[in-house]
Amino acid sequence: MLSADRRSCIIVAALWPCMALGPAADILRAQTPAAPVATTRTLTLDEALSIAERTSERVAIAHAGVSRADGGQQLARSERLPHLFGSASYDRTLKSEFEGLFDTGTTDPGTDPGSEVDFSNLPFGQANVYRLGLSFTQVLYSGGRIKAQEAQATIRRDSAGLNLNSAQAQNTLDVAEAYYDAALTDWLVSITEATYAQADRSLQVTSEQRLAGRLSEFELLRARVARDSLQPSVVRARNNREVAYLRLKQLLDLPLDQPLALTADLDGPALSPPPRFAASLADAESQTTSPIRLAVAQVGNEAKVADQAIAIARADRKPAISFRSDYGLVDYPDSVPTFIDWRQNWTLGVAVSLPIVDGGRVKANEAIARAGAEEARANLRLAQELDALDRASTRSDLTAARAEWDASGSTIQQAQRAYEIAELRFSEGLSTQLELSDARLQLAQTQVTRAEAARNLQVRRIRFALLPALPLVAASASAVQNASSTVSQTQTRTQTAPAATGAAGAAGASGGR
Repeated sequence: MLSADRRSCIIVAALWPCMALGPAADILRAQTPAAPVATTRTLTLDEALSIAERTSERVAIAHAGVSRADGGQQLARSERLPHLFGSASYDRTLKSEFEGLFDTGTTDPGTDPGSEVDFSNLPFGQANVYRLGLSFTQVLYSGGRIKAQEAQATIRRDSAGLNLNSAQAQNTLDVAEAYYDAALTDWLVSITEATYAQADRSLQVTSEQRLAGRLSEFELLRARVARDSLQPSVVRARNNREVAYLRLKQLLDLPLDQPLALTADLDGPALSPPPRFAASLADAESQTTSPIRLAVAQVGNEAKVADQAIAIARADRKPAISFRSDYGLVDYPDSVPTFIDWRQNWTLGVAVSLPIVDGGRVKANEAIARAGAEEARANLRLAQELDALDRASTRSDLTAARAEWDASGSTIQQAQRAYEIAELRFSEGLSTQLELSDARLQLAQTQVTRAEAARNLQVRRIRFALLPALPLVAASASAVQNASSTVSQTQTRTQTAPAATGAAGAAGASGGR
C-alpha cells in the first residue's frame, strides 16, 4: 500500500502538466482571433434584379443559344462561298508490283536507233512520293437548298434573340417573386411573434389573478398550455422565412450564410409600383392593343423554319451544279525532294448531279417536311389562343389584387382600432379576455390578409409589365395557378392564424369564468 504522502506526490506529478498548460491555454485562447461575424446586407429589389442579371444561369444559357445561332448563320452562309483546301502527303513504298519492271532500257520507236527510254521518273513503284495539292470548289446551282438553309439560320437567330429576352424577363419575375416571398415571411414571423406575446401577456394576467385568488389553478394551467402550444407556429413561421431567404440567395448566387435585410414595405399606407416597372406598367395598362408576345413570335418562327424545310426537301429533286479545280505537285526523289524536280497536275471540271431513282427518299422527305409545317402551324394557333387567355387572366388577376389591397386597408385600420379599445377595456377591468382575444385574432387575420394582398399586388404588377416578354409556358398553367391561389393563401394563413386562434382560446378560457 502507498503512503498518503507518496500518493499526494503522484497526484501532483500527474496534474502538473495540466496546471502548467492551463495559463498558457488561456493565453492562446485570448490571442486567437474570434470568428468574424457576417454583417447584414441591406438589399433592395433593384439591387437584387441587377445581381440576378449578372449571375443567372438561365440568362447565360440563353446567351449561349444566341452564340450558337450566330454560328449557324455563318455555317449556312459558307455553303454559298467558294472553298479552297490544301493538302500535303508523303508515301514510302516498301514493296511494289512494278519493282524492276523498267530496269531494262527499251528503244523508243520515235528516237534514233540505239537510244534508250528512261523510265526512272515514272510514278510506278517509286520509293519516295511527295505530293502538294490545292482543291477549289464553288457551288453554281443547288436547286434553292442553300437559300432555304440561310433563311432557316436567320429565323433561328431571331428566335434565339427572342428567347434571350424571354429568359431575362422570366428571371426578373422569379427574383421579384422570391424577393417579395421573403419579405412576406418576415411580416408573417412578426405577426406570429406578436400573437405569442399577446398570449404570454394573457398568461401573466391570469397568473396575477390566480395569486389574487380570483381564478382557479385549472384556468392557469389552460392559459399556460394555450401559450406553449403557440410555439410550434412561431418555429414554423421562422423556418418558412429561412427557406424563403435561401431561395432568394440561391437565385442571386449569394452565400447561404449571408444575412439579408429586405427593404420591401408590405405594411405601408401607400403601395406604389416598383420604380423599375412603373413606366412599363403604365404603358401596358393604357394600351388598347396588346403588343405581340415574344413567345408567340418564337412559335411563328418555328412555322417559318418548317416552311423552309419543305423547300430544302424539294431541292433534292433538282440538279446540283458545282465547279471544281485541282492543282497538284508531285515528286519522286531518291531521298530529299528539290525545287526543280516537281511535276504539275491541274484539272478543271464541272459536276452535275441529278437523282434518277432514289427509292422514294425525296418523296418521303417532302412528306416529313409538310407534316412538320402543319404541326408548326397548329402550335402557332394554340400559342395564340393561350396568349389571349394569359393576357385576360393576368389583367383580371391584377384588378382583383388591387381590389383586395384597397379593401384590406380599411379593414386593418378598423381591426387595429378595435384591438386597442379591447386592450384598454381589459386593462381597466371592463371586459373579459375573450373579448380581447377575439380582437387580437381579427387583427392577426387582417394583418396576414394585408401582407398577402401587398405581396400579390406587387407580383401581379411586375408580371403584367413583363407579360409581352414572358415565356408562354406560364400561360398554359395560368388557370391552374389562379385556381390554386386561394388554396395557397389559405395554407399561408393556417401557418399564422393558429397562433392567434390559440391565444383567443387561452384568453377565452381564462376570462370566461
